[in-house]
Amino acid sequence: MIDWQIWLILAAVLGVAEIFTLTAALGLLGGAALLTAGAATVGLPPSFQLLIFAIAATTGLLLLRPVVQRHMLRPQLQRFGVDALIGKPAYVLREVNGVDGLVRIGGEEWTARSYDDTLVIPTGAVADVMEIRGSTALVYPRE
Repeated sequence: MIDWQIWLILAAVLGVAEIFTLTAALGLLGGAALLTAGAATVGLPPSFQLLIFAIAATTGLLLLRPVVQRHMLRPQLQRFGVDALIGKPAYVLREVNGVDGLVRIGGEEWTARSYDDTLVIPTGAVADVMEIRGSTALVYPRE
């Protein structure tokens, strides 16, 4: 088999393996193998091909991988679903106490309880959503 074909197959295998591992290491090694396949196409001898692969792989793993991992492990900046409701204002539609209540949060009606079981929040008051448990909002009155 011709050298460039071997390097191309190695690049494909490493690329597919990266899809399953998501470590950013195998993908960079696959890129180095792809670069080496280009060098083999030009007709460089195998010793130079190995040197090109070693330099490209080392450069990728030492310089590019930390940057890629920093972007992959970035914390989520936005909250989604019910987590996005925490901290939002809730308009009390029916008196909220430690057992029962009804509030409107962002246009939706939610069953509610007071965050502190001893508090009673009257109808028409505004409260803050402190937590969501199942389909019930735990709210605390605004001062």
